[in-house]
Amino acid sequence: MLQKQHLKLKRSAKLISVLSKYGFKDVLARMNLQNKEQIVADEVFNKSVSVRIRMALEEMGPTFVKFGQAFAGREDLLPKELIFELQKLQDNVVLENLDLETVLAENLGENYSENFLEISNIPLASASIAQVYTATLISGEKVILKVKRPKIDKMIKGDLLLMKDLVSVLNNYFEFAENLNLEQGINTFEKSLLQELSFVNERENIERFAKNFKNDSRTIVPKVFANLSNNDVLCLEFIDGFKITDFDSIEKYNLSASKLADQCLELFLAQILEHGFFHADPHAGNILVTEEGKIVYIDFGATGMIFPSDREFLEDLIINLVLKNVDQLIVNLKKVALKFEIKDEKKLKNQILEILNLVDSNSLKDIKLEILIEKFQAILFENKIIMPDYFILLFKGVTLIEGVGRLLNPEMDVIKSAQPYISKIMLQRLNPSYLIEKGLQKLTEFQNNLQNIPLEFRSVLSNLNEGNLTFKTKNEELKNTNILIKQSVTNLILAFILSANIIATAILWNSEGAFIRGKIPFIVFWCFGISMLISFILLLRLLKKS
Repeated sequence: MLQKQHLKLKRSAKLISVLSKYGFKDVLARMNLQNKEQIVADEVFNKSVSVRIRMALEEMGPTFVKFGQAFAGREDLLPKELIFELQKLQDNVVLENLDLETVLAENLGENYSENFLEISNIPLASASIAQVYTATLISGEKVILKVKRPKIDKMIKGDLLLMKDLVSVLNNYFEFAENLNLEQGINTFEKSLLQELSFVNERENIERFAKNFKNDSRTIVPKVFANLSNNDVLCLEFIDGFKITDFDSIEKYNLSASKLADQCLELFLAQILEHGFFHADPHAGNILVTEEGKIVYIDFGATGMIFPSDREFLEDLIINLVLKNVDQLIVNLKKVALKFEIKDEKKLKNQILEILNLVDSNSLKDIKLEILIEKFQAILFENKIIMPDYFILLFKGVTLIEGVGRLLNPEMDVIKSAQPYISKIMLQRLNPSYLIEKGLQKLTEFQNNLQNIPLEFRSVLSNLNEGNLTFKTKNEELKNTNILIKQSVTNLILAFILSANIIATAILWNSEGAFIRGKIPFIVFWCFGISMLISFILLLRLLKKS
């Protein structure tokens, strides 16, 4: 605890100075950190609040810059003018003269050099968290060494503690902050950044990605040398490639830019819809191409994961978008949203229809998907619909991939490229085995729900069955409540039996060895007949009720 407070205090002085400098004394006052001697320059007050926020984040360093960058795509949370400024944020990374020998000895052991023929002391690349060096193993294999910057963990953890204090102050004293759901935002950011800090996590991401695409000829995943890696050093196979937007190299190796664009998009769709695990930062700098035209992703610190249930939601969303089923689409949004305040559902429906009609009247090669996503996020913002983290990562990933694709092929049509996956999803939904599986799943869920009904409610049902349940009410319209409940329970039981019978019929239809009369098993006739009878009874009851 003391160590955490020490980390936070070391960065507090910097925060006080920066917030005062850019005219945020009200925030400091709320935090009891106001520095009365700090004078704010007149030129600062001439700038908008959004500009001053961006300047303050830049001056506070890499953690705050990354925080701003993480929110730069959150049109569903932040006003447009602030988004515009956050998108300007850049990592001002300075090459650091690391004592590479000492760092490697501390992490890989004193005899680490026995594994290498050569290690370059000149960084190949530099980022806010790590620097990258080239090396050659004793086996002759060329590798890269990703080495974490010294003390970066402590600085970032101290900054995260400060950010939580800031969010707490904003939530308590500024009404607008509560609507932004900043607490969820900072928790998500903390989780993402700590994962990025962990090279063990990145190694696992690479290995999982390699497993998912081991039989895919379109991509190569760098091999990880686990014996030369830990939480602060990552040793990877060096794959010789060029940046995907290097048109000179594309021409030099007789590659097709439009084909590379298609490959990029197809691989990203496969990550989402087939594997539920995707690269969350696929900008041009993180995608290389080999001489043979194979795609190579680098920097796996930021990834997104979609659980099977969420993947099914995504599939439902895609199907309803294609079918223009706006009502069901809104139902899906409500199911997945962490929070929502939809005041006018009719207006929301019309807003979504406007986007769908925009797609209808324009080919997606003529309109950027990024624009559609921005419009959709604006709708989410207006209706205070807060989506889960993976959804936002998907928005970001799709936008980045589309940006790369359009640089390579301005005529790229995302929907056209996605058609094979959409068709595959829709065919899968019509497959009898899928229908049986989903039916059994729903039946199990229904059975579990019955078992989990609270004892008090079971007692009510028991009394109702025995005729001992009475209602005392002055409202004459409720005098038939007992009858209505009995009817509803009976209908529910009949529906349950009908569902079970239909599933049994489907299973028997696919079974072998049953007594056959003609081409259809006799027992199937029997089950089908019972289903029809129950359906008829249910229909009569409903008609009588109406």
